[in-house]
Amino acid sequence: MEAYTLSIIGVLVLCLLSIVLAIHSGSSKGRAGKLSGPVVPADDENLLYRIDRVHMNSVEALAPFVVPAVLAMMVGVGPTTLAVLVWAYTAIRLMHMVIYLRGGNAAKGGSIRTILYVSGALVTVILIFVTGWAAIY
Repeated sequence: MEAYTLSIIGVLVLCLLSIVLAIHSGSSKGRAGKLSGPVVPADDENLLYRIDRVHMNSVEALAPFVVPAVLAMMVGVGPTTLAVLVWAYTAIRLMHMVIYLRGGNAAKGGSIRTILYVSGALVTVILIFVTGWAAIY
């Protein structure tokens, strides 16, 4: 597993990011006197909504990426290939988070935020194919 140290650290960063965002979302709702659950109004101009959505986006994207990343280590995907995919994905998720939290035009649907989300999904699909290929061959 030593060969996968960079990938393992990247996966742990993604997990930690989800936890930090959960704490940020929950504490932001508490300070605003809101209950847990969906934030209303569901509007990108609403900071509390954006905080909640960036947390939920992080959680929703975590398992589809982490599961194939762990499987990739188990089936012997090249450590460098896996590290590049893990850290590209991690960088995309961090940029997505920063842009979404900042708000403005870049954070609205159909903009840079959406491009980053789709880019992360594409990296995930590539990881799935690379892992599947390694498992078969």
